[in-house]
Amino acid sequence: MEERLRAVLVGVQLPEADAGEHASSMAELGRLVHTLGYDVVGEVTQRRARLSAGSVLGEGKLAELAAWTGGSGLIPQGPPRRIVTKAREKWEAADEEEVGPEPVDAEDAPVVQAPRENRRADLVIVDHELSPSQARNLERAVGVEVLDRTGVIVEIFHRHAQSREARLQVEIARLNYLVPRMRETGGGDRQRGGIGGKGAGESALELDRRKVRDRIAQLRAELARLEAEQGTRRARRTDQLRVALVGYTNAGKSSLMRALTGSDVLVADKLFATLDTTVRTLHPESVPRVLVSDTVGFIKKLPHDLVASFRSTLDEAHEASLLLLVVDCSDATFRQQLEVTRTVLAEIGADTVPTKLLLNKADRIDEATRSALLEEFPGAIALSAKRPEDVAALHAHIVAAFDDGLVEAEIFLPWSNAGLLGEVHANTRVVEEHHEDEGVRLRIRGRAADVHRIQSRSSRC
Repeated sequence: MEERLRAVLVGVQLPEADAGEHASSMAELGRLVHTLGYDVVGEVTQRRARLSAGSVLGEGKLAELAAWTGGSGLIPQGPPRRIVTKAREKWEAADEEEVGPEPVDAEDAPVVQAPRENRRADLVIVDHELSPSQARNLERAVGVEVLDRTGVIVEIFHRHAQSREARLQVEIARLNYLVPRMRETGGGDRQRGGIGGKGAGESALELDRRKVRDRIAQLRAELARLEAEQGTRRARRTDQLRVALVGYTNAGKSSLMRALTGSDVLVADKLFATLDTTVRTLHPESVPRVLVSDTVGFIKKLPHDLVASFRSTLDEAHEASLLLLVVDCSDATFRQQLEVTRTVLAEIGADTVPTKLLLNKADRIDEATRSALLEEFPGAIALSAKRPEDVAALHAHIVAAFDDGLVEAEIFLPWSNAGLLGEVHANTRVVEEHHEDEGVRLRIRGRAADVHRIQSRSSRC
């Protein structure tokens, strides 16, 4: 079995974050790293007024971090030397076949990684968004690869995306993340001639960036086509009752989705297990029918590119008739998570949709805590997706939530048009039904559009 890579986490507690918030953020970073498939072997943290512009940490903490990785702990003076990645080696091998090898200056030599035997950690994960120069300086000091929180999240999304739409969305965000860091990850300065439309004297880095920008434009065009198809499918559901499950990642949305719809959606105790929107019918089916959708989870410091890329996916929340805002009430930091979720909903314009707060995983808290939470959040529902009675109560609440918006009407169907009865029972709730000599008289309750359509058809009989 392949050995798992070992990671050391780095975090700086800034003045605006108290000790609890800092510890929670570091714990969440650890879970993100675990989801990525790495083992966390240690942490290096520091309290500072601001991140060091050069390397995030102060000199002493940088030396402590280097002890984990076998690096020098010092940032070499002079121009940054480039890292040779496998992708860069492939590019340059192809170039050398055309123009021959080029001598490498000492200042441009590849960064030598710390020897494996000197390392207790194989990579460094920083709980902040790093500038390209900060990441590069850290790599030079510690001798191993450095990822920031955004890079970890983007990579998790990249690995977990299943549908074509999700893969396109993630790849766009991933490339946007990589473009400004290309100089730091191996972009050489060798000039290439202006043959075949290339700009005269265009450097390898400029050419690589242009190729990436062209690729992003191609992906966006394909995504636009898919989004148009998704929009068509959503348009067909505009007159249907829709509930969207939204909330922080790993709050239990997929478990509730499975319980409410009887579907086989993925349920996993890891962050971002669900990236693709799933739409299923509420089960047992109600009349009129209610559709339930599960959406991608939110997280603190969610990269803006990912929010923008998944805007079409999040449209399920924006266009829903009711949002079920799911939180893990057994998590001590759920209030901060709730604030993050509400902030993202506001960003996508979904903060005006009627919302019901669900305090999920209530089976993990005691009765006193449960009562206190219900007092703190009046109108919220405390439940567990594992308790059938809780799920049944939520099902009844969803159905009742739409009752006020239904309209009632009386129609008469002659026996000659009894075939319309099937449509009546499928789309509306029959409150009363009286059989007469010439036909059947019905009092129905349903969505205004369905009731008006049935009235129109019955009046032509």
